[in-house]
Amino acid sequence: MKGLNLNKSMNNAKGFTLIELMIVVAIIGILAAIALPAYQDYTKKAKFSEVTSAVGAVRTAVTICYQETADLAECINGKPGIPADVTAATGNIASITTTSGKIAAVGTAAVDATTMTIDATEGANGSLTWATTGTCLALGWCK
Repeated sequence: MKGLNLNKSMNNAKGFTLIELMIVVAIIGILAAIALPAYQDYTKKAKFSEVTSAVGAVRTAVTICYQETADLAECINGKPGIPADVTAATGNIASITTTSGKIAAVGTAAVDATTMTIDATEGANGSLTWATTGTCLALGWCK
């Protein structure tokens, strides 16, 4: 019977060294530091899409109103097919107001009270041109 050499089996031990484990933990920490803010921005942008969608619906109503009346002053909240202003928070929308072709929307705290305003301008041939302003532009959440 051959004798066991315990020293030889100890040299063949497999596993990770402490340095290797610390490097992996550091890499995961760096990735998390980058990914978490990006993820939070992504979720807020997704929530703000509710505001953008609601403004788009009101914009369509203002466009139809203008085609029917040829006067942006007639296109205010509650008038020909335009929804009433939203004054109480609903979902991610804090408020939406419509005045003479100008639609102003504010998001709730869930989207950092981000604002979006679109303003209609009458063209020479009876068309409307829309301009978007608000804090959503700087964040890249609206166009």
